Amino acid sequence: MDDFETAIAEYYRLGPERDRLSTWGYLEALRTAELLGRHLPPAPGTVFDIGGAEGAYALPLARDGYEVHLVDAWEPHVTAAAEASAAQPAAPLASCTAGDARDLTFDDGTADAVLLLGPLYHLLERADRLRALREAHRVLKPGGVLLAAAVSRYASTFDGVAKGDLADPRFEGLVEGVLRDGLHRNTNPREHPRWFTSTYFHRPSDLRDEVADAGFRTIELVAVESAAAWATDTRRLRDAEHREAVLRAIRRVESAPELLGASPHLMAIARRSH
Repeated sequence: MDDFETAIAEYYRLGPERDRLSTWGYLEALRTAELLGRHLPPAPGTVFDIGGAEGAYALPLARDGYEVHLVDAWEPHVTAAAEASAAQPAAPLASCTAGDARDLTFDDGTADAVLLLGPLYHLLERADRLRALREAHRVLKPGGVLLAAAVSRYASTFDGVAKGDLADPRFEGLVEGVLRDGLHRNTNPREHPRWFTSTYFHRPSDLRDEVADAGFRTIELVAVESAAAWATDTRRLRDAEHREAVLRAIRRVESAPELLGASPHLMAIARRSH
C-alpha cells in the first residue's frame, strides 16, 4: 500500500462515515437524496452503489423498493453495511461486497442506475478515474443513469476561509497543492482528521470531460450544496422552514456555471445512450 492509499485507510479507520451525513455533512445528504429522487428511474429497478460506504443511500433505496447492490473498497464499511442490511429484513440489500470501482464483477448491461458517490475522490490518476467511469458505463443498461460525485477543486479554499484553517501554514500548503494539480495531500489524517484525507479535487470542466471520455453523451453538472455550504449550519437546517428555503435557493442556482466550483461537491448526471 503506497502513502496515498495508507492515508485513505488511516482516515476511514477513524470511522467518519458513521455520522458524517447526519452532522456536518447533513446538507450534502439532503441534496444527494433529492438528486437521487429526481434522477433515478422509478422502483423497482437495479441500482449499483459503488463506493457505498456503510449504506447511507443504499439502505433507504432498498426500503424504497430498489434492488440495491453495494460495493466498497474498505472492508469495515462493507461489514457495517451488511449488519445494517440485516437489521431491515423486510428490505435488505441484494448484495454487499468488497470490490474495486475500476474492476466490477457485474455483467454488462445489468443496472438501471450506477452511483459513484465517492470513488472519484480517491482515485489519484485520471486513468483510474476513467476506468471506474467506463466500468459504470459497461454495467449500465442502455438508457441507464449514472450519478457521479466529485469534490470541487476550490472546496479547501472556501473551507479554510470559513473555518479559519488557512491561518495554519500546513493547511495553506494543502490548498496550494490542490490548486496546482488537484491533489489534496493530507498524509496524516489521524493528526488532522478535519482536513480529510488524500483526495483528488475536480474542476467542473474536468469532471464533465472525464464522464464524456468514458462514453457518456448526455451530461448534466449540478452543485450539490452550492454556496449554501458556507452560509448556513446544521443546527439551522434542523428547522423545517429554514431548511426548505435553503433547498429552494440551491435548486435555483444548482446549474449556474459561474457557481459550480463554489460548491464543496459536484454531481455529474449522465445516461448510457447505447
